[in-house]
Amino acid sequence: MQEPHYGVPLERSDYLELKRHRNSCTPERFSAWLEKHGAGRRLALDLFSGAGGLSLGLQRAGWTLAAAVDYDERALETHAANFPGMSLHMDLGDPAERDRLEEVLEPAVGKIDLVAGGPPCQPFSRAGRSKIRHLVEHHGRDPHDLRKELWSAYLDVVKRIKPRAVLMENVPDMGLGDDFFVVRVIEQQLEELGYATEVRLVDAWRYGVPQHRKRLILLARNDIEKFEWQSACAEDERTTLREAIGDLPPLHAVPLERVGERRLRYFTPRELQSSFAAEMRKRAPQEVVWDHMSRRVREDDWIIFKKMNSKTLYSEIDPELQRYNADDFTDKYKKLDWEDLSRSITAHIAKDGYWYIHPDQNRTLTVREAARIQTFPDRFRFAGTRSDAFRQIGNAVPPFLGEAAARTLLPSEKSNSRVSLQPYWRTVRHELTIWAERQRDNGEWHQLPKLYPLHASVVAVLSSARIRLDQLRKIVATVQNESTLTQSALDSLLAEVPTEATRKHIQRLAVLLDDSDAWSQERRREIPEHLKMKKSESRLYLLLIDDDLLWVGQSALRVAARLNDSSSDLTNRLSDGRVDLVRLVGAGEKAPLRMAALRLIGNSLCRARQPICHECPLAQFCKWRKRAAPDDLFSAALNPESAG
Repeated sequence: MQEPHYGVPLERSDYLELKRHRNSCTPERFSAWLEKHGAGRRLALDLFSGAGGLSLGLQRAGWTLAAAVDYDERALETHAANFPGMSLHMDLGDPAERDRLEEVLEPAVGKIDLVAGGPPCQPFSRAGRSKIRHLVEHHGRDPHDLRKELWSAYLDVVKRIKPRAVLMENVPDMGLGDDFFVVRVIEQQLEELGYATEVRLVDAWRYGVPQHRKRLILLARNDIEKFEWQSACAEDERTTLREAIGDLPPLHAVPLERVGERRLRYFTPRELQSSFAAEMRKRAPQEVVWDHMSRRVREDDWIIFKKMNSKTLYSEIDPELQRYNADDFTDKYKKLDWEDLSRSITAHIAKDGYWYIHPDQNRTLTVREAARIQTFPDRFRFAGTRSDAFRQIGNAVPPFLGEAAARTLLPSEKSNSRVSLQPYWRTVRHELTIWAERQRDNGEWHQLPKLYPLHASVVAVLSSARIRLDQLRKIVATVQNESTLTQSALDSLLAEVPTEATRKHIQRLAVLLDDSDAWSQERRREIPEHLKMKKSESRLYLLLIDDDLLWVGQSALRVAARLNDSSSDLTNRLSDGRVDLVRLVGAGEKAPLRMAALRLIGNSLCRARQPICHECPLAQFCKWRKRAAPDDLFSAALNPESAG
């Protein structure tokens, strides 16, 4: 077997050991620490803290870290060196460890103001959601052990500590990957505990972070329903890569030679230092920069880096120099642009730096440059080897983003934790649920869960047909008392179709004619495949048989956008649009009902033009209506229109 060829000398960097923060403490000394260092301070607990990106954001916003918890020993060593309080090595997925944490924190009962963290949240498949929903709502026993889910562990700690405020941060995929199911469950449980909540997707660059990075933020507080974010940066105010790292000493990389050092001289540039760089230099040694070092550069990579610019694709590199299949690795190499944002710094930077090639030096980013782009100041050191540092930086929450989120949770003059909140969106969802249940008795049963597979199939295959709502109602009514498709039922459906085009949609059902087993509850999820439904049809079908999902259709998005006074139905439909839907749909057994009701409202009342606001059950909550011109509203009786 051929030995691997690395192209550079294999080298493990030195191990950086860090001394603990002068105000750190152990569990045994925690009570004394509270009386001395914690006295009179606003205390926070950071779960799944990593190296402390979110901790630093909390600190910048005015909190003092009483404790941080993680399972990564290197990251905890970093945290203990940079923050006061306890840095605890625990596996929060283990209930016994959560018991131990509760015991350790007992001296701080009633004193911890905020619980924050970024629990790893694995999206659930829809196939398992009914099982999980049952566990969450009824606390039943099941082979699937919810305690092993770290988001559930995070929520469990919140329930034990009972802080005034909660902050959870994660990647958008946590929500987008499973229709925000986990996020909605967390929101619902926090609301049941008396918290008002807010979920939003945030572009980190809008809060001074010099990189493309979108994060999901969930906020909760039980003192007042108020989440006011600081003013966000405009496009022309964002921090560029030059402003972020342009003042750091240049490193003239030579193939195969070491790049940078643990300690280098720092000279303040003659040109005016950027405000960002000046912020990064605060409390750092005046003429020293730490950890400005990166990997050695292969000879062929040095040539590639030299020939690249920020627009160069890997497929455009000289084929003789390519080591990877250009079809599979279309963006394997990325040279950064001085006048733009960096690409998102992720934990992958610990494996190689090819996504992060310096704009004009033939090398990849250094530890210090990556830390700067994540908004860690130059005084902040990372324990372990160079690779350990890169991994900790890539896994971290950008402190500037953490600070912006945390500031929205600062106590208000009107704060009163003794007041029982009735969260705004919970009230909206309650009204929506009542209206939807009434519609079942008013002839709209076919638009709402829980339908038989036959009824849901009819509505789904007709969803892309140009047909009025009253026509759809008449067609479905012909099989209201049927549970399987017989020839008689099919003939009844076809007798009501208004056009030949509609007839073709109905005839798609014929492949399951007289197949009673196919329409059974056990096989109902196979029907979209049998009928070759489009993705949109399939998702509508699943919603109508009571699957807990977000139906991201234009009608429902329009309702959600208007109630949130946003334009998410026109732009960012799959990201911000879903977040707007989440606030209205919520979680629990009635979530599919509310989702289908939003679709119905969008099709019949909240129309794109001349919405019939006086009949809308959500009109009193509609922010768009309050600012809409009178001519945009319509007060006449409802006219039949397209089902959409």
